Amino acid sequence: MEAHSPPQEQDDPGDSNLARRLPLWLLALIPLALIAIALVALLTVGGDTLGERRGPPVEDIAVERTVLRPGEIELTVRNAGPDAVEVAQVFVNDAYVDYTADAEQVGRLGSQTLTLDYPWQDGSPLLVTFLTSSGATVEHEIEVAVETPVADGGFYGLMALLGVYVGVIPVLLGMLFLPFLARVREHWIRFFMAGTIGLLGFLAVDAYLEGTEIAEQSTGAFGGTVLLFIGAAVAYFALVALDRYLRDRRQSVKTAGGGAFQLSLLIAIGIGLHNLGEGLAIGAAYAIGELALGAFLVFGFALHNTTEGLAIVTPLAERRRPSLLRLGALGLIAGAPAILGAFIGASAYNPELVALLIGIGIGAIVQVIVQLVPAIRDRAGRALYPASVGGILAGVAVLYVTGLLISV
Repeated sequence: MEAHSPPQEQDDPGDSNLARRLPLWLLALIPLALIAIALVALLTVGGDTLGERRGPPVEDIAVERTVLRPGEIELTVRNAGPDAVEVAQVFVNDAYVDYTADAEQVGRLGSQTLTLDYPWQDGSPLLVTFLTSSGATVEHEIEVAVETPVADGGFYGLMALLGVYVGVIPVLLGMLFLPFLARVREHWIRFFMAGTIGLLGFLAVDAYLEGTEIAEQSTGAFGGTVLLFIGAAVAYFALVALDRYLRDRRQSVKTAGGGAFQLSLLIAIGIGLHNLGEGLAIGAAYAIGELALGAFLVFGFALHNTTEGLAIVTPLAERRRPSLLRLGALGLIAGAPAILGAFIGASAYNPELVALLIGIGIGAIVQVIVQLVPAIRDRAGRALYPASVGGILAGVAVLYVTGLLISV
């Protein structure tokens, strides 16, 4: 009795070879084109098939920027809701005021600038109420009315000087600890490296809390608090890529941590991005009258940021001392962003932009901490032991105590 095998299915040569004959870019372009066609069809005819939405329009506008000039208030509002919004009337402290607008309606994610004719008094609180065309009300509170500084040459000079005082000079002074570190023993170097981790960890947590508070004050149109995490992820992976690039260019790579100067450079970049966010806060506080410039403020920031210079030079303690030019470059990388931050914060403050930049600083700091952990391991390979834990806690304590002298 003969065994018969089941009939084999014959593949269509045309079907099997068609995908192989097409170029790779076309195979990717075809589904992308179909997706685009489907989305356009949903936008054009999809809404008609679903019928009209019931209920009142969803209106969500919030003030993004406030500028106070003598006799007028300029407000930039952004629409974070799905429907267009038309501002019909504006009240300040329950009094109707005349205003001009640069547009009749604010579309989704759009912005509108309103200029209110109102003789506000210096130092007085203001409550601005918007009445939309649908009858909804939106309130915006100005806690203390202070004239917004004019962004002229003198203003930018003051911001630059402030950035130098609180950013550049303290970091450079802290780097003067390098000769001292070069004389101490290896276990003390690990202690100071652990202190650097504690210092950076404190900065990251403090930046997260500050960034969350600022993001919650934003309109939320572009993500709000989510921008903190986006910025952190971008900075973290960007610094990972930079670290890999620097390692490839160096022939002498130290165990688990890269070259000493490379590690100091990454620390300087992380601290610089943090100081950018610090400058943003200083500049914004000055612009709205919540920052009083004085010797005590400068002293507090100087003492606080001096520890950052110590953190930068700690990896260099056991290596050949770099040139003064390189040391100066590290100091500028860490401190100079405070100047740029003060410029942006005082002249073009935007809560969501600030949240994104603070997130970038957080991500950079976290990546630097990852780079530092191998440098504090003892001969048994432990990262956490009494001396390293003590160093971490000492770094946190120093920044906590010096931070009490700062009020922004």
